[in-house]
Amino acid sequence: MTGVRLTTNAYPHDQRLQAWRFALQRVSLELESENEDIYGDLVSFTSGQKIQFVRCTGTAQAMTLDFAQEARCFWLVLLLEGRIAASSGDREVEIGEGDMVYGGGDTRCRIAMEGDFRLLIVKVPHSLPALKSRSQLPTEISDLIADTAVGRMMSSLLRTVADTILDISDDQIRPVELALPEMIAATLLDRAPAKQLGGAAGGRAAILERVFQSIEMRLSDPNLNTHQIAAEHNISPRYLQKLFESHGESFGHYVKLRRLERCRLDLGSPLHAQRSISEILFQWGFNDSASFSRAFREQYGMSPREYRKSPEIATSAAETPRRGRPEKARDVRMDNREPPSVLSGLPSLDDAARSRRHHFLPARPDTIHWGYFSRSLQPALEVRSGDYVTIETLTHHANDDAERMIEGDAGAEAVFHWTAEGKAVERRGAGPFDASALGRGPGEGFGVHICTGPIAVEGARPGDVIEVRILDMENRPSQNPLFAGRAFGSNVAAYWGYHYNDLLTEPKQREVITIYEIDNEPGRATAQAVYSYRWTPQTDPSGVVHERYDYPGVPVDPETIIRNFDVLRDVTIPVRPHFGVIALAPAHSELIDSVPPANFGGNIDNWRLGAGSSCFLPVGVPGGLLSMGDPHASQGDSELCGTAIECSMTAVIQVILHPAKTSRKYIRDIDYPLIETKDEWVILGFSHPEYLKELGANAQSEVYKQSSIDAAMRDAFRKARRFLMTLRDLTEDEAISLLSVGVDFGISQVANGNWGVHAVIRKSLFAA
Repeated sequence: MTGVRLTTNAYPHDQRLQAWRFALQRVSLELESENEDIYGDLVSFTSGQKIQFVRCTGTAQAMTLDFAQEARCFWLVLLLEGRIAASSGDREVEIGEGDMVYGGGDTRCRIAMEGDFRLLIVKVPHSLPALKSRSQLPTEISDLIADTAVGRMMSSLLRTVADTILDISDDQIRPVELALPEMIAATLLDRAPAKQLGGAAGGRAAILERVFQSIEMRLSDPNLNTHQIAAEHNISPRYLQKLFESHGESFGHYVKLRRLERCRLDLGSPLHAQRSISEILFQWGFNDSASFSRAFREQYGMSPREYRKSPEIATSAAETPRRGRPEKARDVRMDNREPPSVLSGLPSLDDAARSRRHHFLPARPDTIHWGYFSRSLQPALEVRSGDYVTIETLTHHANDDAERMIEGDAGAEAVFHWTAEGKAVERRGAGPFDASALGRGPGEGFGVHICTGPIAVEGARPGDVIEVRILDMENRPSQNPLFAGRAFGSNVAAYWGYHYNDLLTEPKQREVITIYEIDNEPGRATAQAVYSYRWTPQTDPSGVVHERYDYPGVPVDPETIIRNFDVLRDVTIPVRPHFGVIALAPAHSELIDSVPPANFGGNIDNWRLGAGSSCFLPVGVPGGLLSMGDPHASQGDSELCGTAIECSMTAVIQVILHPAKTSRKYIRDIDYPLIETKDEWVILGFSHPEYLKELGANAQSEVYKQSSIDAAMRDAFRKARRFLMTLRDLTEDEAISLLSVGVDFGISQVANGNWGVHAVIRKSLFAA
């Protein structure tokens, strides 16, 4: 396959419009918008049959499809998200999600999107046998609604292509190459104008369509001939030949092309890798190897043997447990009918806090949200730019050892409260509240982090940037008299860890929890392992059994585990406290799983986000809605086993608003998370930086399946290149050279569904 991939986020703001226009021109689309703040993401590929698929995602804009200078073709546009107004000449069509608009290659069509959109454009050569012999190209645009039978089938097929466009292979697209032209031919015949198919012409077209279907069913018969087909349809062989001649084709030539195409598909499929070429050609009605080879070479430009060696046969990995929601589970919105906390009588937050410049935000059931982000959350606190906040954050792993990390701590006990009668915080995750997807519990654990907030920032608007300065971080000490003043954290080698399917010793695919003690002696902050244990099936207070570590906050029954105190002896881990999660609310109407990070921030898991650092985040919704959580005592680059030393902490932060119109150029250009320390800028890249836009309706499922270090590295490179070009006015060539010789790229994490790579740019590289 050949293709194009471009996202405007890879370019400085002042170059995005030009880059987007050029990318669209490469796929015969003409941009009409002049909006400098335009966003667009385009992925295209062309299959072996020269069928072109283009997935386009973006903000409001208009463009024109014009394939008149290319070979004759049929095109269609499937709307995946948003609304489209299409026009061509006097004809105007409006379509909604799942619907299609189509036309012939000579028909120019303007499509206008008033808001955010996601669509798939498909261009099919008219020279394909299934189209050339059976249908005329439409001369005006038409719509195909998804609630019709053919529309439903085509929409479902093409939506699958759109959702997997980054990973689909030549072999996987072959069934689509076979089915799509057939569906198009049937659609054009069914919807052809009456004057085109009326009377005798309509009768001939209907007969020919039935003839094509009969041939497809009998391609494997080596004795297939005109007499058989003619007799089946009560027509003469001579009349059958005239039907083919009316379309510039002959019966024998059409049958040969269809048989060759079936053979080509089987030769390239791993399902038929053990079958010989002779077996395949005989199966599809050929009876002579030499003539088959000549015909195959004439049609495809290579011999059957050469063709068989050319495709890369994809091998699929064994199915393993995966985080995130199931593919068919729906997005969930905030439900005001969800029951309130089983706890009552908590005092209200101080109403006078708004007038203060230093606020206190405790962690308790009414100031946290567990496992999700949402633009619909009510702020727990409102601040102005420049205000300070002392913010408490709790680790969602505290119940791994409740004795050390919860007991006696009124705030933690309130948040983790869970009995057979209910929980203080019922929803844990972005899944369905009724646990109808997997039955784990409300929210299903599709997102796990306890997030304090959100904090609304006065005057923050989309397009602005919020800077969060982390001034200080302290461990939350144990309140249990047995461990008074000491601090503890947990590390879980979990089923979502990178290591999980690569264990050496038995039992394989085990999950192991290690409890650490944090020593904050001045000048010597370290952590030492206390003990470890293997996860065993735990029954939560609601009666649900958790075979794996799959739902946050499940109390671990000490009687069901065996503690190993002989663990990591004589090993001392340097402590570098930091936040794993720091996020602004995504501009998305549904609840968002807290696990995969993206350009709105979220579960960044980069240890450089500690005291003395700043995190810059792009504002997506009014007020920004800042949430923080997932505090870590220490983590290595990669977070290999799935978690860090997860440890509750309290921090002092300062919130700074950088309005779009008045901020410095390089800050104004930030539309991704950026960490700044005294000595470095840290650029954060992800496999899918805008996964909620890129991956469509199933984004919160697909992101867990499609992550790769390669894609994250490319995103980090593009962002770092843009940062240097904007910050220092470097040329592209200068930026690339500097990135190669003076910038360190590293793996942030391979644990969070949307994998991360960072670029560390040292400030000392620049003289001033």
